[in-house]
Amino acid sequence: MPWSRDRTPSYRHHKASGRAVVTLDGKNIYLGPYGSDESRAAYDRVVAEWLANGRRLASDDVLTVEMLVSRYRAHVEAHYRSREPVNIRYAVRPVREAYGPTDAADFGPLALKAIRQRFVEAGNCRTMVNKRVRMIVRMFKWAVSEQLIPASTWEALRSVEGIRRGSKGVREAAPVKPVPDAFVEATLPHLPRQVRAMVELQRLTGARPGEICIMRTCDLATSGKVWEYRPAEHKTEHHDKDRVIFVGPAAQEVLRPWLRADLLAYLFQPREANEERMAAKRAARRSKVQPSQADRSKPAPLKKPGERYTPGSYRQAITRGVQKANAERKAKDSDAPEVPNWHPHQLRHSAATALRREFGLDVARAVLGHSSPAVTEVYAELDEAKAREAMERVG
Repeated sequence: MPWSRDRTPSYRHHKASGRAVVTLDGKNIYLGPYGSDESRAAYDRVVAEWLANGRRLASDDVLTVEMLVSRYRAHVEAHYRSREPVNIRYAVRPVREAYGPTDAADFGPLALKAIRQRFVEAGNCRTMVNKRVRMIVRMFKWAVSEQLIPASTWEALRSVEGIRRGSKGVREAAPVKPVPDAFVEATLPHLPRQVRAMVELQRLTGARPGEICIMRTCDLATSGKVWEYRPAEHKTEHHDKDRVIFVGPAAQEVLRPWLRADLLAYLFQPREANEERMAAKRAARRSKVQPSQADRSKPAPLKKPGERYTPGSYRQAITRGVQKANAERKAKDSDAPEVPNWHPHQLRHSAATALRREFGLDVARAVLGHSSPAVTEVYAELDEAKAREAMERVG
C-alpha cells in the first residue's frame, strides 16, 4: 500500500538507542524510552501539535532539550580536551532520552530530581549522582549565557540541593586508600612490561593514571637532575592551570628504556604489549608451527590494540595481573591468602601518603599538582623548589 500524506506518522522503536521515535517532516523526534507511558504521552502531544500546525513542525524558535543537549555537547567537545566530555555525555544522556522534545525553558526542578533518581537507581554512588546533577545544571547555565533560555530556568535548577550523606537508598562510595607495597610487588611479575613500568612510574611520581598513559618523549624535558614532564592533556587545563610532573633519578631509570626516536609516539603501547604476548606464546609452543598457522591474526579485526593505554585499559591490565597472581598462589598453596584487587589511582594515594609523611603537606600538594585557595601565587615558586628537592631525593 503506497504511503499517503494523510496518514498519521507512526510510533516506532529506534533500536540503536532504545527510544521511541516519530518522524515528522523528515526529522526524527525522540520521545523517551520505548514502550513507556511517558513516551506515548509525548508522541500524542507532538503529533497533535504537528496536526494543529497544518502537518508542519513548529518553528525552530523553540529550543527543545534534545537541541540543547546537542549544542552543549558540541561546545564541550570543542573546548575541553580532558575526560570531561565523556563525563558530561554520561550525565546528559538520560536528560535527552526522557525530555528530548520538551521545551528546554520548561525543564524544572522536578524534572531534574527525576533524572537524579535515575542515577540513584542505576547504582551510582552519592558523590557521582551529585556530580552528574551539577553537570546538568551547568549545561543550563551555559544555555543562559548563550541567551538560549531565560535565566529563571537555571536559577530554579540551582535550588535543587545535593543528596546528603546518609540519605536512604543511596549508596556511599568507599574512600580510595593507598595500596600496600606487598600487593603491588605480588602483582608486578604478572603484568606486561609496559604496564609494569607504568605502575613503577606512578609509585615514584604520584602522577594520575591518565597522565602516565599519554606520556610521549616530546613532553619530557630531560636536562638537569630532575626531569620535567608536562602532559599534553590534564585534569585542570580548562582552568588555565599548568601541570608539571617531576621525574627523579629512580623514575628516570624506569623511563629511559621507553624513550622513543619518534617524539610524538606514546611511550607505553598496548599494540606492542600484544605483539610481545603473542611472540611469547609462540616461543613456548612444543609442537612445530604449521605454515597455515604462521599468521593467525584476523585480516580485519573489529577491535585492535591501541597506540596508548587508557585509564580503563590500564586498570583492566592490573586487574588481570592480580588474577594471575592469585591463580599462581592457589596453585602452590590452596590456603594462601589472595591479593585484593587494586587499581592505579591507589598508587597516587600511596605516593601522596609517603610524601606527606616525609616532607609535609605543602610538598605533597606541590608534587601531586593540587590547588588550594589558601595558597597564593607568592608560594607557587617555593612549592616548585620543594617538589624538585623532594623528587631528587626519593626518585
